[in-house]
Amino acid sequence: MYVIPLSEATTDLLDLVGGKAAGLGELIRRGERVPEGFCVTTEAHRLGVVPAADVVAAYQRLGAGPVAVRSSATAEDLPDASFAGQQDTVLNVTGDTELIAAIEKCWASLHSDRATAYRDARQIDSRHVRMAVVVQRMITPTVAGVLFTANPLTGRRDEMAVDASPGLGTTVVDGAATVDHYVLDGVSRADTGCLTSAHLADLRATGERLQAHFGCPQDIEWAIDAQDVRWLLQSRPITTLFPQPPATDKPLPRVYLEFGHVQGMLRPVTPMGMATLRTQITAMLAALGVRVEIVDIGGRLYGDLTDLARDRSSRKRLVKLMAVDFGPRAQAVMQHVLDDPRFAPTNGGPRRGGAPGAASLRTARRAVVGILRALARPDTARIRVFEAVEQLRTRSIAPADLRTAADRLRFVRATQDADDSADAIMWPIVAGMLAAALPAALLKGLAGPNEIHTVLGGMPHNVTIEMDLALWRLAQGAGEHRRLLLDTPPAELATRYLRGTLPDIGMAAFLGAYGHRGVAEVDLGVPRWEEDPTPVFAAVANYLRVTDPLQGPDERFRQAAAAAETALAELIGRARRRRPVRGTLAGFLLRRARSLAGLREAGKFAGLYPLRETRRQLLLIGADLHGTGLLDQPDDIMFLTLDEVHAAVHQGVDPRATVSSRRAVHRRELRRRTVPVALLSDGTDVEAALPATAAGDGTLAGVGASAGRVTGPARVVHDPGTAHVEPGDVLVAATTDPGWTPLFLTAAALVTETGAVMAHGPTVAREYGIPAVICVPDATRTITTGQLVTVDGGAGTVTVH
Repeated sequence: MYVIPLSEATTDLLDLVGGKAAGLGELIRRGERVPEGFCVTTEAHRLGVVPAADVVAAYQRLGAGPVAVRSSATAEDLPDASFAGQQDTVLNVTGDTELIAAIEKCWASLHSDRATAYRDARQIDSRHVRMAVVVQRMITPTVAGVLFTANPLTGRRDEMAVDASPGLGTTVVDGAATVDHYVLDGVSRADTGCLTSAHLADLRATGERLQAHFGCPQDIEWAIDAQDVRWLLQSRPITTLFPQPPATDKPLPRVYLEFGHVQGMLRPVTPMGMATLRTQITAMLAALGVRVEIVDIGGRLYGDLTDLARDRSSRKRLVKLMAVDFGPRAQAVMQHVLDDPRFAPTNGGPRRGGAPGAASLRTARRAVVGILRALARPDTARIRVFEAVEQLRTRSIAPADLRTAADRLRFVRATQDADDSADAIMWPIVAGMLAAALPAALLKGLAGPNEIHTVLGGMPHNVTIEMDLALWRLAQGAGEHRRLLLDTPPAELATRYLRGTLPDIGMAAFLGAYGHRGVAEVDLGVPRWEEDPTPVFAAVANYLRVTDPLQGPDERFRQAAAAAETALAELIGRARRRRPVRGTLAGFLLRRARSLAGLREAGKFAGLYPLRETRRQLLLIGADLHGTGLLDQPDDIMFLTLDEVHAAVHQGVDPRATVSSRRAVHRRELRRRTVPVALLSDGTDVEAALPATAAGDGTLAGVGASAGRVTGPARVVHDPGTAHVEPGDVLVAATTDPGWTPLFLTAAALVTETGAVMAHGPTVAREYGIPAVICVPDATRTITTGQLVTVDGGAGTVTVH
C-alpha cells in the first residue's frame, strides 16, 4: 500500500502514515475543514523509490494544481515530541516532476543533522523511524498562523495563544518575521492586527473543540483564504507544557511549590519512590507543626501551600521561612502569589495552616525544649544525634526469616507505617539551622553576607563532607593501582568490583559505610552505590587527576575551617565593640552554628538506611514476580504502588501494562531540563508569569519565549553551517529556523532579533529546556562574541555585563 487518501489515515495506521497524516485524517473524520490530499506511505519509503505511477494518479485525482508536500514521520507529532520543523515541507509544488522531487526531499530530511540530533536528544532510535509524506491541495491564505490551546509560555490552561501574519503561515513557524500575537482568555476585544474579533472567536471555538476531542492541549496550524474560509493544516499535542496539577473540587485556585530541589533533585521520582517520599515529607512537616499535602505533578514533589497562603497568621511569615531551604526564586514566586487577590486571606472554616491545635502546641513545646537543649549543650546533642542515626541503621535491617514475597511485603508495609519519633535528630539540626540563619539580621550593618558565609565555611560534623574526605583518602592510597583507576572506564571498574575481580583498594570499606547513598538517593526506585558503584569510581578518577596538593578536598576543607575561625574571632570582637548585646548574641549563635549546623545532612543520611532495606526487599519481591512472569525485570516493581504489588503477589494481577506506561512517562520526564518552581492549579508557571523587570543600563528588552535564567558568554552566529558553539555559550542570531536547532544542544540559551513565541526555534528551545528571548532589536550588533550576558526567558531580558 503505497498511496492512500488522507481521509483514510488513522492512528491505527501510524506506522504506515506517520504522525501528521494520522492527525489530519482524524480532523477530516471529525468534520473539520482540511485541504484534500493523499499520503505516500512508509511502505513507499521502505521501497526506496517514489512509486511514480501511484503518486501521479493520486495527484491527477486531486486536480493536478499547486500542492503542499509535507513530511509525516512515524516519530512526529507525538505527545512528547512535536518534531516542529525538523523535517521538510515544500510549498506550491506544481507538476509531476516537481512533486516527485519534493517527496524525495522530504524523505532525505528524515536523516538531516537537525532531525537526527532531535531524535537523539529524545532517545528515539533512528533505525526504526520511517517517513510518510502528505500531499495536499495548496491553500493560498490571506492570513495564517498557529493556535495553542494552552499558553505555551506560562502554562495556563484557561488561555489560548495565537500568532498570525498575512500570507503564508511559514513566516510564523519559521520565526522569520514579526507577527501579531494574541492571548485568548474569553474577553472580547476590538479588531486589531491581521485578525478580526470574529476570526479570534472562531479560532477559540475550534481550539476548544479539538482539545476536547483529543483530550490534551493542541498546537494547531490554520490558514484563512481569500473567501474568508478557515482551513486546518495540522493539530498535534503541545509537547512543552509541564503537566497540570491534579483536579480538585475546590473552586478557588491553588498554589503548589516544588519540593524536590530542596534535595538537589529535579528529575522525576519513580512511582514507588513518590509514595515513600510523600509519606516522609508529610510526617516531617507534621513534626514541625505544618500540614501540607504533597502532590505528584510530572513525577515531581509539589507541596500544596494554598491554605498556608490564605491563612492570616501563616502567610505573614511564609516567605521568610522559605529563605533557608527554598531560596530567592521560590520566595519571589510566593510573594507574587500572596499579592494575588485570589489568594487573599479567608475567614472561617477549617484551615490546615490555621490556628494551632493541641497537637501543634505539643510540637511547639517539644521544639522549644529540643532546640534550647541543643543550644545549651551542643556536644551532648551531637552525640545523641549520631547515636540515633546508628540505632536507626540497626533497626532498619530486615529480619532473617523473611522467605516469601508475602513476608517481604508485610515487612515493607510495616516499615512504611512506622511512626518513629525523630526528636533526637530533628531538633539539634533545627537548632543549628537557626543558629546559622539568625546572625545575619543581628549583624546587619556590622557584617556583610560574604563575611558570614566565610564564618559558616569548613563546617565540621557533616556526614557528606566526611564521606568525600573518606573517598579522597581512598584515592590517595591507590598506590600501584593508580593507572588502573585512571585508565579503566568507571563502568568496567564497577563490574569488576561487583564480580570480585578488582584489586583491594578499600572500596568495600567505603561502600560499607556509604553504599546506601547514590544519585537522587531519596528516590526509592534509584540504585544505591552498593548496587552500582560506577559514580564512585568516576569520582575516584577525578580525585586522582588533582595534582596540586593545595587543591585536594582535605586541604581546601582545612583552609576553609581555618578561615572561618579567624573570621569568627575578628567578627565577634568587632561586633561586641560596636553593639555589645547584639555582638555577644551573634557570637554565641555563630559558635553554636559551627557546632551544630554541620548536622543538617545527618537526618537525610539516617533516613537512607530504611530506604535501602525497603529497596532490597522490594527488589527481591520483584525477582519473585519476574520468575512467575508478572514482571519483565525485577526493578519494574519501582513503577508500581504497594497496593499494586499486593494485587500481583496475592491475586496474580498482571501489572506489566501499567509498568510499561509509567516507564514511558518517566523516560519522557527525565528529558525535561527545567521544572517550574511553583504552579497554580490552572497550570500557570508562576515564575514565568512574574512581571518583567524594568530594563536598565546594559539590559536589552525582548519577548520571553522559553522560561529560565542563564549567564554565559555570547556567541554571535550568522551562518549555522559554520558556527562553532561551545557548551555554555549563549547563541545570538538575527533569526533562527529549524536548521539552527542542532546548535541548541550545545547552547545554554537563545537570543534572536525576530521571531514569534510559536516559531520553531522557541518551540524547540522550550523542548530542550533552554531559555529563549526573541525580538531583541539589533541583538547581533549590540552584543559581541565573548561578552558575558544573562538571558532571562521569564522576564524577556538580556543583560550585557
